[in-house]
Amino acid sequence: MGEGVSYQAQQQIKDLGATNIIVRSVKPPEDSSRTAGGFFIPYGLLREDYTRILANVPTIRNAVPMREIRKEVRNEDRAVDAKLVGCTPDYLDLNRLRIARGRFLEDRDLTEVANVAVLAAHTAEQLFRHEDPIGRSVQIGTDFYVVVGLTEPRGASAAIGGSLEARDYDLDVYIPLDTLRWRIGDMVMTARAGSREGEIVELSQITLTVGDLDEVDEAAAIIQSLLEKYHKVRDYAIVVPKELLRQAEMLRMLFNVLLVLIAGISLLVGGIGIMNIMLATVTERTREIGIRRALGATQGDIIRQFLTETVVLSSTGGLLGVIFGFLCIPAVPMIRRLLNAFFPHVVASLPPNLQKLEPRIALWSIVAAFCISVAVGMLFGLYPARRAAQMDPIEALRHE
Repeated sequence: MGEGVSYQAQQQIKDLGATNIIVRSVKPPEDSSRTAGGFFIPYGLLREDYTRILANVPTIRNAVPMREIRKEVRNEDRAVDAKLVGCTPDYLDLNRLRIARGRFLEDRDLTEVANVAVLAAHTAEQLFRHEDPIGRSVQIGTDFYVVVGLTEPRGASAAIGGSLEARDYDLDVYIPLDTLRWRIGDMVMTARAGSREGEIVELSQITLTVGDLDEVDEAAAIIQSLLEKYHKVRDYAIVVPKELLRQAEMLRMLFNVLLVLIAGISLLVGGIGIMNIMLATVTERTREIGIRRALGATQGDIIRQFLTETVVLSSTGGLLGVIFGFLCIPAVPMIRRLLNAFFPHVVASLPPNLQKLEPRIALWSIVAAFCISVAVGMLFGLYPARRAAQMDPIEALRHE
């Protein structure tokens, strides 16, 4: 059960993005050789970078490219300054967004370069008030996009999921990444302090997910070397969620310490019980010990006899413990069903994670538990065995 709780807590941290590597375009200094000359300034991640990373980093399980642009989105006489996000269908799960109505982007939207859009909650509210936006059209630039979905309200987050910094997801408009490329393009005009400036950016961000926490640093190092090779100017940033990694590692250590403490108390109590039983056995079998010593048994023979009995006792307990541990797997769902049948309101009031808690069996723990139980038996059985061996044979024979 402790292993199950530890696993579930670590999975929650992973879901926050602990196994994500965020690679983002960063505008280099104005005097950079790459940005010198020309009205349009090219910088940032390239689509070729995305392809190279996937080809050279084998531990990547998922990769989500995206492009963000500030754009005015219109519906008849209503307009809102929203963040236009060109992305893939995986963007929904990466940022833990939920669909309120309709659907999110699909693979066929990318292949068909479809003019479809998914509106965030606040964007839809400003553009359509209390009307249903599904099936209606919004204008972005000179093109019209059919609204196919609406996301639920979502608060701002920082460095969680696929986010590098705090941002508001409720003012977004999501369109297929290929549609943004072909309809709007890579060139974007921005107005700053009364002047206009052009930028050429292919991808704003690539969020990469690896399979395990231990693979994050190695994958980030490979990505770093790839980008350094093909980018003369450092126009990118690689963000590894170190804080989440540290939290996951700290959580694992805390659970291990807690389990060791609980196991230590159980072993101490069990060891004292074994020692008391063996001391009582030695007292009851004093005459037997005297007879064996009189027949030529050495102190070592007596010690081995009682240690063998202690090991048999403790190993039997260890085997029973392993069996009962396996029985936890069918027992927990059965107890959950009984609680749902007789105390449904109590179960409903519990946190969702506690309702879904499942025991997990680590194979190494089976061997470790059995070996430790035998070792505890030998350790706590040594004193009774030595006490039996050191008895005076004459006094032992006189014992009634």
